[in-house]
Amino acid sequence: MVEAVQDAGVVVTGAGGGIGAALARRFAAEGARVVVNDLDAAKAKAVAEEIGAIAVPGDASTIVAEARDALGGTIDVYCANAGLPSAGSESADEKVWALAWDVNVMAHVRAAQELLPAWLERGSGRFVSTVSAAGLLTMIGAAPYSVTKHGAYAFAEWLSLTYRHRGVKVHAICPQGVRTDMLDATGSAGDLVLQPTAIEPETVADALFAGIEEDRFLILPHPEVAGYYQVRAAEPDRWLMNMNHIQQKWEATR
Repeated sequence: MVEAVQDAGVVVTGAGGGIGAALARRFAAEGARVVVNDLDAAKAKAVAEEIGAIAVPGDASTIVAEARDALGGTIDVYCANAGLPSAGSESADEKVWALAWDVNVMAHVRAAQELLPAWLERGSGRFVSTVSAAGLLTMIGAAPYSVTKHGAYAFAEWLSLTYRHRGVKVHAICPQGVRTDMLDATGSAGDLVLQPTAIEPETVADALFAGIEEDRFLILPHPEVAGYYQVRAAEPDRWLMNMNHIQQKWEATR
């Protein structure tokens, strides 16, 4: 059992399935008191009933106060997991860009605005951001997703460097493909890039809990992403050329 989460009040957004459900199950198994959030009320209720948690359905941007009340007044861990797999290029409709920004970035910002005053006052709190390897690297065929996931990673990084000395712990989870409905929604680009090394949601939960025990910011369920990230930073033109080769390969299959 991970002592840091025993009897903690935990909120997991987007937890009606996929990574969110796996996180909720793992927190509950570790002895936490869990709120399961999802836009789909039926899915949130089903997962909550399964693990003995509390369902608080609705927009992840608006449920912090209700979730806090459901947990008796205190949120110890907040998992900003809800996300959109928005595909498209620079030509994607502005509504697609705006929704991706709102869900993948601003929902995290709004949650932090609600959570931080109490966390800073008491000197403790844990913010878990489900980002994506796309937030460290990129994803072909998905400009809105890639750009906003970079934003989500940047915000998590900023939270960590700004508040770690005041007791706020932050974790950024950056997996590649995970076998969820979101992966299925990536279509042929996901089939090419993500499916071959896709992992189960439970593996993501395992990686997070290892990171919590080790007090690590960056959580890489696919360890090879660290190498890609290093090449991107040290040799950007080489990395871009390699990614362009993948882009060309994808275009040839369409």
